[in-house]
This record gives sequence, C-alpha cells and structure tokens, in this order.
Amino acid sequence: MSEVLDKPNVFQRLLPMLRGYDWPLIFIIGTLAAIGLTAMYSAGFDHGSRFSDHGRNMLLALGILLVVSQIPPHRLASFALPLYALGVALLVAVALFGITKKGAQRWVNLGIVIQPSELLKIAMPLMLAWWFQRREGALRPVDFVVAFAILVIPVGLIMKQPDLGTSLLVMAAGLAVIYFAGLSWKLIIPPVLIGVIGLLLIAIYGHHLCEDGMDLVVLHEYQRQRVCTLLDPTRDPLGKGFHIIQGMIAIGSGGFMGKGFMAGTQTHLEFIPERTTDFIFAAFSEEFGLAGNLLLIFFFLLLVWRGLAIAMRAPTLFGRLMAGAVSMIFFTYAFVNMGMVSGILPVVGVPLPFVSYGGTAMVTLGLALGILMSVARSQRQLAQQQAPRL
Repeated sequence: MSEVLDKPNVFQRLLPMLRGYDWPLIFIIGTLAAIGLTAMYSAGFDHGSRFSDHGRNMLLALGILLVVSQIPPHRLASFALPLYALGVALLVAVALFGITKKGAQRWVNLGIVIQPSELLKIAMPLMLAWWFQRREGALRPVDFVVAFAILVIPVGLIMKQPDLGTSLLVMAAGLAVIYFAGLSWKLIIPPVLIGVIGLLLIAIYGHHLCEDGMDLVVLHEYQRQRVCTLLDPTRDPLGKGFHIIQGMIAIGSGGFMGKGFMAGTQTHLEFIPERTTDFIFAAFSEEFGLAGNLLLIFFFLLLVWRGLAIAMRAPTLFGRLMAGAVSMIFFTYAFVNMGMVSGILPVVGVPLPFVSYGGTAMVTLGLALGILMSVARSQRQLAQQQAPRL
C-alpha cells in the first residue's frame, strides 16, 4: 500500500516566517508608505523617474525589513562591534582620501562610491546597546563615560566632513540608548540648561553673530550662515534664505484643507527647491494643508509610540535599548525635517522618512524597521513559548 505525501505549498512554507509580526506596526508603516508614495507622485511626477525610483526604493527597504526581522536580536548584537569598527574605519578613510563634493568631504570610493556616515545611524545604537547589554547588572559611572567616548569618536569625524545633519542624527540615536540605559537626571539637566541658555543668547544677540567678518571657532562659516538665515531669512531672500522663505510660503498657502492633489502652485512652478527630497514636506503641506499635516504627524507619533511599546515589552536589555533608539530615530528625523522646512530649525539636510526621495536613506529606514520588528517578534515568540498548553 502506497502512501501519498503531500508537499507543503509555498504559502505553507512562508507561514512560519510570517508568524510573530507586529501587525499594528505593519499597518502604521503601510499607511506612512502610502502617504509617501502619494506625496512623491504629486511632487515628482514631472521630475524624471523620481516616483518609480521611490517605489523601487520602498520595495528594497521592504526586502531588507523582512530579512532583518528574521534575525533574532541576540544575533543582531553579534554584528554590533564589527559594524561599528567598519564604520569608524571608513570615516577615517574619508578624512584621509575621501571624495569632496560641494565643499564637503563625505564619500569614499571603494569600487563604488559610498557615504560611510549613513552606516553609523544604525551601527551607533547597535554598538551602545551591545555595550550596555554586556554591563547589565553591573553598571558603573565609568561605563557611561566609555559609552560617551564610543559616541563622540564617529560624531566628531562626521562633523569634520562637515555634515551637521547626519552628525545630529547619529548623536541623537546614541544619546537615546544612553538615556534608556539609565543615565541619571543629575547628568542630563546641566547640559540641557546650558543648551537652553545658549539658544536664548543666540536669540537675543543673534544680530552680532551675523555681522560681516564675524568668525566663530565653534562653527564653520556655512553653519554660521545657516543660523543667521534661520534668525532672519529676509537678510538674503534670493540666496541663503530662499529655501526657508519658499517653504514657509508653501506651508502657509495650503491653509486648512490644502490646494488639492497635484494642484500646488509653489510646487509645480518650481519655487520650492529640493521639492522631492529635503523640502517635500512643504509641497505636501501646500497640497494637503493643515489637515494633511496633522494626519502625517499623527502617524509618525503612532510609529514612535508603537516602537516604545515594543521596547517596554522586549525580553532583553539589548532589545529594549535598540527598539527605544529606533523609535527616537524616527522622531528625530520627522521633527528636524518638519522644523527646518517650516523655519523653526536651521536647514541641515535631513530627509522625511517614507516621504523624501533617497535610496541610502530608504535602506537605513528598512534596516531600522527590520530591527524593530525583530525585537517585536522575539517578544511574541517568547510569550508563545511560555503560554500554558492545554
């Protein structure tokens, strides 16, 4: 008597890989991706192949997300030190023989031209989470000193390129890990107070900062000009202030409901510089108005909230620190981009996640979301293992 063995079909083979995913997170990601595609089509349909390339980049990010989400967090931790060491070595290579474009030395040619600072956006929180995981249960003040040293080295190398936007993102990711690891408020309050006092002094005495011939050792000339442009964009309305002025005009002209899909005059008459990359939020605001902005901000806040919720339930310290850091990365990206476009922060070249065009940024996005999903899956799988069987 012969037995017929049914071979599992493709769906049955893929089903174990799909178990444990955080579906609220997937819904939030899908909604933001849909908003991003809609905004890119409107802003970039007449801008070459930007829309199709943006869709391709999203598919690439999705593939990275699915692959990374299959890797357990403890396996991800094993990549922390090699990735960090590689990133720092590449930053040193950039400083020694990097490629200079538009006055910035940020790239290196290794057969293909790459920007190593992008790698540190993920390698930095990975490295710090790995460090604190090793020190779990025996944390001392000196461990935080070492953590700050780990953070300062690549941030200093990135700022030297100079690349203020990326250095701020890498620093924010690192500081998030250090904070979630248990940094005392006694050490947090003094630098925060110094920062607030510094901002007040800039606001009060900014006109002296912007006088011709003023040379500040702590800022590059282009960084000083960005601060001065933020304080008074009208001082050079057709030059350095053009971006901010046109962004604010586009945002204000959108009103509450916006001018409508593909009906933005500031956008399609090309008054908005970089309308598919850094300043796409201005184009989105013009066409979808305050209502569209509130919806976009709501889903970004949902993403951050969901990420922090995953962090709270993570079964290991490494998972908690990484999920928390990834959540704050998205908050920093969105806050800085919207802030610089609307004129409340200097223009530092930070993309808006899911919405701005950019292949490297989208790869980083997929990697970060894959890590977040990996932490969520590990928590759910652990809960299933511990659940009583009937």
